[in-house]
Amino acid sequence: MKDQNQKHTNSLINETSPYLLQHAHNPVNWHAWNEEVLEKAKSENKLILISVGYSACHWCHVMEHECFEDESVAKLMNDYFICIKVDREERPDIDQVYMMAVQLMTGQGGWPLNCFALPDGRPIYGGTYFPKQTWMNILLNLADVYQHEPEKVLDYAKQLTEGVKLAELVKINPEKKEFSIETLHKSVNNWKQRFDNTEGGPNKAPKFPLPNNYQFLLRYAHYTKNDELLKHIELTLKKMAYGGIYDQIGGGFARYSVDHIWKVPHFEKMLYDNSQLVTLYCEAYQKTKNPLYKQIVYETLEFIKRELTSPKGGFYSALDADSEGVEGKYYVWTKAELQKLFKEQFDLFADYYNVNQRGFWEHENYILLRHDEEEIIAKRNNVSTIELQKIIKECKEQLLAIREKRIKPGLDNKIITSWNALMIKAYADAYTVFDEKYFKDIALSNLEFILGNCLRDGSRLLHLASQTSSPALLTSSVLQTPSPSEKGSGNNFFEKGDRSVNGFLEDYSFMIEALISCYEISFEEKYLHKANDLMKYVIAHFKDEKSGMFYFTSDTDKALISRKMELSDNVIPASNSSIAKSLFMLGHHFGTEEYIQMSKKMLNNVLGEIENYGAGYSNWAMLLLNFSTPFHELAIVGKSVDEKRKILHKHYYPNKIFVGSASESSLPLLLNRYKKDETFIYVCKNNTCLAPVKEIDEALEHLTPTLSKGEGDEIK
Repeated sequence: MKDQNQKHTNSLINETSPYLLQHAHNPVNWHAWNEEVLEKAKSENKLILISVGYSACHWCHVMEHECFEDESVAKLMNDYFICIKVDREERPDIDQVYMMAVQLMTGQGGWPLNCFALPDGRPIYGGTYFPKQTWMNILLNLADVYQHEPEKVLDYAKQLTEGVKLAELVKINPEKKEFSIETLHKSVNNWKQRFDNTEGGPNKAPKFPLPNNYQFLLRYAHYTKNDELLKHIELTLKKMAYGGIYDQIGGGFARYSVDHIWKVPHFEKMLYDNSQLVTLYCEAYQKTKNPLYKQIVYETLEFIKRELTSPKGGFYSALDADSEGVEGKYYVWTKAELQKLFKEQFDLFADYYNVNQRGFWEHENYILLRHDEEEIIAKRNNVSTIELQKIIKECKEQLLAIREKRIKPGLDNKIITSWNALMIKAYADAYTVFDEKYFKDIALSNLEFILGNCLRDGSRLLHLASQTSSPALLTSSVLQTPSPSEKGSGNNFFEKGDRSVNGFLEDYSFMIEALISCYEISFEEKYLHKANDLMKYVIAHFKDEKSGMFYFTSDTDKALISRKMELSDNVIPASNSSIAKSLFMLGHHFGTEEYIQMSKKMLNNVLGEIENYGAGYSNWAMLLLNFSTPFHELAIVGKSVDEKRKILHKHYYPNKIFVGSASESSLPLLLNRYKKDETFIYVCKNNTCLAPVKEIDEALEHLTPTLSKGEGDEIK
């Protein structure tokens, strides 16, 4: 529907994606990806431009302003190309294929991703951000070559498409599946050469949090009793929490820092980052009991509640880096603003949050960040630590209230199944560690919301939440009222209808993990059985029988030029590593040896990668840790099941699963173990249990971490 107040309106006006809607009034004749548009390219024999980005992407906005809003540029694009806009979060399958093509051509990738292709979708040229004149030259040159030398273009497309198909081809490991802790020793020895032991994280910039890296390293340090490695992990977690990458006033993390000291963030906030970081800080607290980690968890979940929780259920995707067209404007402060507000308290506030040369950014703006411990600051300012904390708390509340009145960054209100699953698991982890009932309520309510909105035919997932919902789910007492950032936005996801994009492997893999976590905090067996239903669907529709690995798309989806597999872990763990871990977990829950063997085969295929590049295979490395150290099944049966579970959760034993019931159960680990008026704890290994015990201390004696092969003190 054309907006009479806009000079230009293209077909993206009918889409629901905030990113696509951002381009609906460009003079470029943009289309969404669909079969009709692809047929149009073939019938008109025009090259396709596939332009991929996401709503919170700063450089996507820059290129839009410089190129796609320019009428002279748009004329070239419209005359010579069929122009397709893709939201990478809505269609990660398309992004994967054309990102690989651009990486093969240029050696690098990123967003905006701009890839030119033949009318049949085979790529011929691409890159990321292009300034206006360069972009116009590319448009003219490609149009000219395709018109006058089409055979050259066709030959290159054939070669490049072969390269895309061969990239990340699984190398099947025919060797016998024998797993050893030695592989992880070698991996960490290689990896630690790239540690920054001054500022934490990797010794490079930009710095991404990569929570999965530190979750593995934390577990490895625990089982190998490696204090030096634990110090590096704690340094990294502290530096991230103290840095500008963390929103010191409102909670939550930005996507990455552009420097090596975690100071200047790329200000966008993503649901997937914050969910995984909550899980990481929960686990680190469980291991160390550091109160800073608890603070980070509570503040980040408060940010999620305030900014990214839909009143109808589910979690939104992201907040933009920009507001009023300026990156970071919403989050930074001038010294004059702070002096006027805090008056006599300014010096203390400035000392605490480095309103000085350390925190100075640009254009008289300061990024609030921490450096010194509270005890040092308190002593320097002649106040007690308790008084300091009280003053800082009051100052933060004032700044947050003022900031709420600013023009907010754009909200991407897509509700993505996979990212919601990560956040559900984060809430479950927070409940596990901190025993805050509210966290459990949120986890279970949003799980039910996703199951009610994104599940079809019992076990087929959608990638995005649909409009259809159960009224009972939408009125849950724990769901929130609209945040100020969404009121009056006019772009609420649920207003425009169902986006029936089939679920990808990441949707199934992370939902299975979320379901297992929710079972372990509730002992509601329906969640465990639903996880098993989803796994059966994955095996039926995603599995490659030859390699034992899984495709990113199901066999029911319309084929692209290549059917990709996601193997290496990145800012989000690879869907294959997640599925492999869940096969292992469900194999133990249900006593399904077939699942364990499938998990082993998958892990065996990437053993060499784990050893050589641990940072890119850290989720796989956690699975290897499960196989190469004692893995326990803890079964609690009886009237005090919840009480015993909560006490056990105060201790850090990551290589385990929990099962429990207050009554009879048919689950293999609980079968025939219930006795009225008694509560027993069974410590089991490979479905073989020791004699039951009644006291927590007795159970803990059997959980002392020991290594099956190798010695942890080899890593120095």
